[in-house]
Amino acid sequence: MHTEIQSQDSQPQDLKPQNPQSTSESAADVVLRIARNLHRAAYSESKVVSLPILRRLLATATLTAISLPELHRNRDIIQRKHILRMLAVEVGFKCWEDYRHELDSMNADQLAHFDHVRRTTGYPNLWFSSYEDAQEYTRENNGHALRIGTQAVVLVG
Repeated sequence: MHTEIQSQDSQPQDLKPQNPQSTSESAADVVLRIARNLHRAAYSESKVVSLPILRRLLATATLTAISLPELHRNRDIIQRKHILRMLAVEVGFKCWEDYRHELDSMNADQLAHFDHVRRTTGYPNLWFSSYEDAQEYTRENNGHALRIGTQAVVLVG
C-alpha cells in the first residue's frame, strides 16, 4: 500500500487541518469537513493536489478496476461517499457506516490522527505490515503507532 503524506507546509490552504480540540464540532463534523476538503482536492486540476487523494482512493480499494491515470482523467466519477469510505478504511474500518457509528461515541479531540500525521510527517518513519506489530514496537521504543489501511507506521521524534 502506498500512502502519500505531505508536510503541513506543502498542503493547500483548504486541506490544512484545523485543531479539533479548539472547536466545539462533533467528531463526525470534523471528519465530514475533512472529507469535503479532500473531495474538492480530488477534483483539482493540479496534479500535486489531486494525485495524493486519488492514490489513497486506489490504495484503500475504494475504487477498483481503474488505473491512476484513468482515474485522474475521470475525476468526476469520485463522489463524497468514496472519500468517506477511504477515510474509514484508513483508520481500520471496513466501511463508512461502521466508522460513522463509532464517531457518534467519540469527541473531536479523539481524532488527533488527522492532525498528528500532518504535524509530524517526515523521516524516519517506520512502516509495519500490521498495526499490532507497530504497537509492539512502540511499547519497546519511542514513537506513535498510526494505522494506515491494513498497515501501520510508527512516527518517531
